[in-house]
Amino acid sequence: MKRYIPVAVFALAALAPALAQAPQGWKMRVDHSASASDPDAAGDIKFVTSGSGFHATNPQAAVYWNPANTASGTYTLKGTFTLMKPSGHTNYYGLVFGGSGLDGAQQKYLYFVVAQNGTWLIKRRDGEASPTVAPKTPNDVVAKPDASGKSTNALEVRVGADKVDFVVNGTVVHSEPKTGAMAMTDGIYGIRVNHLLEVQVDELSVSK
Repeated sequence: MKRYIPVAVFALAALAPALAQAPQGWKMRVDHSASASDPDAAGDIKFVTSGSGFHATNPQAAVYWNPANTASGTYTLKGTFTLMKPSGHTNYYGLVFGGSGLDGAQQKYLYFVVAQNGTWLIKRRDGEASPTVAPKTPNDVVAKPDASGKSTNALEVRVGADKVDFVVNGTVVHSEPKTGAMAMTDGIYGIRVNHLLEVQVDELSVSK
């Protein structure tokens, strides 16, 4: 079981000077590992503005969001994620959408993420439960780290009237009917980065 500690990014600024550039209004929820075989790294999370985007350095996993960033109805959520270097084992990062109560015990959100091994994954968070919507699936369109150790993947969630398409680098890798786990796509959108990762996020946006 994991422990969830909601905390506003700006509240951490006094403890971690590197967070002084944290985007105004953004919050984060730390997701500590309780697994002895997959422990978190030491040190503080750093989430800062970087160019026109954000840079996340995650010794622990976290979800980042701004309560003002919401989407409803039919919409397309986009974000470009550059993994700065591979971790010692597979960890996922990507988009959060349909969020509510993110800083409380009844947190709910959906997430579409990719990993350095060329797989994608869709899950749902409901309180402390995180059931899988679509399992870890390899696809050649998911970029793996190159010789420099970096990889860049443009992710999209296209919410339609009756289905949701999940897109990596312009290719639809999966579609889900807008029922069951996908019935509630309205809400806050943001970012999830698992532990032991450093990721640059650019072009995070929603369009109709």
